[in-house]
Amino acid sequence: MKALRYFGPKDVRYEPMSDPTLETDDDALVKMEACSICGSDLHIYDGHGFSDDVGFCVGHEAVGEIVDIGRSVRRLRRGDKVMIPAAVGCGACRQCLLGAMMRCEAKASAYYGLSSKLQGLQSDIFRVPVADMHAIKVPEGVTSDQALMLTDAMATAWYGVKNADVLAGHQVAVVGLGPIGLMAVDSAFVRGASIVYAVDPVAERRACAARAGAIPLHPDVAIEAIREQSGGHKLPSVVEAAGNQAALDMALRLVSRGGTVSVIGAHQAKRYAFPLERAFAAGLTFRLGTCSMHDQLTELFALVRAGRLKPERYITHRMPLQHGAEAYRLLAQRENGVLKIALTA
Repeated sequence: MKALRYFGPKDVRYEPMSDPTLETDDDALVKMEACSICGSDLHIYDGHGFSDDVGFCVGHEAVGEIVDIGRSVRRLRRGDKVMIPAAVGCGACRQCLLGAMMRCEAKASAYYGLSSKLQGLQSDIFRVPVADMHAIKVPEGVTSDQALMLTDAMATAWYGVKNADVLAGHQVAVVGLGPIGLMAVDSAFVRGASIVYAVDPVAERRACAARAGAIPLHPDVAIEAIREQSGGHKLPSVVEAAGNQAALDMALRLVSRGGTVSVIGAHQAKRYAFPLERAFAAGLTFRLGTCSMHDQLTELFALVRAGRLKPERYITHRMPLQHGAEAYRLLAQRENGVLKIALTA
């Protein structure tokens, strides 16, 4: 088979790789139909990854068709069309059975495509461990494009907005308007936000948020504008989706007393000077952490079927997998209005 493999900063190659096999009786093999590149994949591409490993297949967002299953797999059959949530766990502990893979009690939490320990999904064929839990049949009424976005980006956006305690009538800020940030704007409106401020330095992304009904703001003016428009009270809910210190600093300056900051940006810094005294005095709630995806899907399937969320609209480009190196370059450079790229077999 061939796959997109990471060999160093700015060096992702479409190259041959050993075919995956059924390593346990719980595994399944999936033929990739479409996959996509996440912002955390760009951290790897830029050389600030999650492992010192090289040569592994990258990627953790994909849909495809079951082509083989282990003898212990019960819920799946060859030919089933499935989506692959980015996070995995043991599949048997209490937390995994609740859908919270990233709290796996067996400490088996992992993401595809961060190292050779669990190969990624940007390949012709890939292995899914504990397949009954980690390969989810695409439900009727959900398209392949929608399912692809639900494997990580849309689920993470929804999780981040819920973690921000967004209630009906709230005014909300989303800081960082990559695909997840834009989906967070949509999610905030669906959860009843009256006003959503969308903050990003890129004009095209602010314009995209404006088309969704948000008030677009450049970071240079966002704090002053929101203080003025809120009568100095600032905002009860802020979602940070950029993954850098400047965005996190801004989120903490935009939140009101007693408000909530939800962090879903993939931060690489090992330390952050958190304003503990100010946060304590203001009674802030501060939440961060990675999304397990599985526990968001029941709500999201219903919202997507009803047309209230349309994550597929953020797929701006389509390319064959063999052009994956160019897709990574395009995303890293933010060229041609790119948001999400669907890479196809």
